[in-house]
Amino acid sequence: MSMKWTRLAILLVGFGSTTPALADELRADEARHFIAGKHFAYRCFEGTAGNGRIFADGSVAGTINVRGAAGPRFVVLPAGTLRVKGEQYCAAVRGVPFEPCFNLNRTSHLSFRGSVSGFGFAYCDFNRRSVRADVVRTSARPRSIQSAAAGSD
Repeated sequence: MSMKWTRLAILLVGFGSTTPALADELRADEARHFIAGKHFAYRCFEGTAGNGRIFADGSVAGTINVRGAAGPRFVVLPAGTLRVKGEQYCAAVRGVPFEPCFNLNRTSHLSFRGSVSGFGFAYCDFNRRSVRADVVRTSARPRSIQSAAAGSD
């Protein structure tokens, strides 16, 4: 997997961030309940933005628009990509040499901020969208990134 796709995958699932002063830290089970099945728009510290849905089975589907790129791309991460490990949400993405875990902090009843543990400067802000909002597919074929769990043949 190219570094570009690895970076996109980490940013897409890259919840967390430095903890805002009054943020409510979410433990893994709380985070799953707060996030699973809901549609979120996100914007990251370096300009990457998009929207998508994280499903209860750990799969992800949505768009990502990397700052400076021509336009948004539709990305699908398979079941088991996001999973609970201890008290954290972690990601198993094929081609990433480690399993990143995330710090999640609720910033309102509809939003949260997240970052890769140990990299608080690298955060994304997620805001829940309308139940009727749809993920818009921007290409004829979705780009699939296999999780480590699904890709071990």
